[in-house]
Amino acid sequence: MQKWQKRLVLFLASQTITMMGSLVVAYAVMWYITIKTSSGMMMMISVLCNCIPQILISPLAGVWADRYNRKLLVICSDLFVACVTLLLAILWLKGHTSYTLMFVIMALRSFGAGIQQPAVSAILPQIVPVENLTRVNAIFTTITSLLTLLAPALGGILLAAGFVNALFFDVGTAAIGVTVLAFLPLAKIEKTADSFSSIWGELKGGLVYVWRNDCLRFMMIFYAIGFFLVAPASYLTPILVERVYGPEIWRLTANEISWSLGAIFGGVIIAAWGGFKNRIFSMGFSFMFFGITFTALGLMSHFWIYLAIMLLSGLFLPMFTTAETTLIQEKTDPQMMGRVFSIVNIIITAVMPIAMLVLGPLADVIDVRYIIVISGVMMAATSLYVMLNKKLLALDDTGRPDLRKDRSLTKILGETD
Repeated sequence: MQKWQKRLVLFLASQTITMMGSLVVAYAVMWYITIKTSSGMMMMISVLCNCIPQILISPLAGVWADRYNRKLLVICSDLFVACVTLLLAILWLKGHTSYTLMFVIMALRSFGAGIQQPAVSAILPQIVPVENLTRVNAIFTTITSLLTLLAPALGGILLAAGFVNALFFDVGTAAIGVTVLAFLPLAKIEKTADSFSSIWGELKGGLVYVWRNDCLRFMMIFYAIGFFLVAPASYLTPILVERVYGPEIWRLTANEISWSLGAIFGGVIIAAWGGFKNRIFSMGFSFMFFGITFTALGLMSHFWIYLAIMLLSGLFLPMFTTAETTLIQEKTDPQMMGRVFSIVNIIITAVMPIAMLVLGPLADVIDVRYIIVISGVMMAATSLYVMLNKKLLALDDTGRPDLRKDRSLTKILGETD
């Protein structure tokens, strides 16, 4: 086993362990709110608490990921999330079981996740040679999908035994994951600027860099449109299941497991195959099938067929995530990696709660299935446009653009790889 492979194993092991705990808590919270309230408004508040803090901290987190020790950022953010989760568990045991308290802790956890995400995304290209990025990203996606298969089942068991058990589980996995990550040797990204004003200068440079990189600019616009349309299926399907098929925990668990099982199969396929040569076509192709299957979910009335369609939909997730992550990593200078991924995180975490601000309350007024069907049709139409647009597809054929002649980016990109 080569040195980079040993480092990759350590990194993936640490992320697998910590991610498992985070997913268990996420499912436990979502189902607790769904079962107790069956309210689109409460689900909207939950989404906002999960997303807004990440939006606020992500710009700085991306700069920090490019300036400081990325491993230390991940460890500190994991420990912060574990501490606030432990606080919620203790208060819950003492009888403080209000939704307000839950939402506050969710917001604090979101801050930690916002700091962690750009650093995690930027670490992989530090470890993995560029020619192996596609397959490694596919493996990472498969692991994530496997966790999202196991987490709903475990979350359901822990929630049935008591909500606080899910919280303690997350604290334990965070402690183990941080310990594993501590043994990963990883070089610090050295930067010369130290002042607070320079941080904001680097943030501005990141935004300019993305906007003047044709491929990255297209991807950010596609994210904004695509994830706005994904929001109904992501957040409202538990409510759909509860209202149409029944509020039993096993149904909510099956809803998540079927998606994850499909994603696991898809990840294995992509890891072996590699996907279409053109990654932009892969993104459009996968989103088109998301749209088709989401539309079918809203039209279905038989639960087992609904689950089969959900499984089929999950099959295309690894195709999208592997294509977009690898494309970003290949088209982005190493010095800008953290900032670019923070911008991705901002867009994803911003457009989905914006969508829920409208769709959450709307789901309490009209049939949630109509919302999912309409968003699915729009998603398929948008993706078809991308797949048939030769100019957009050609963006994947170009190499990493040389933006060092841009005066506004000279100081940031002055050093070559």
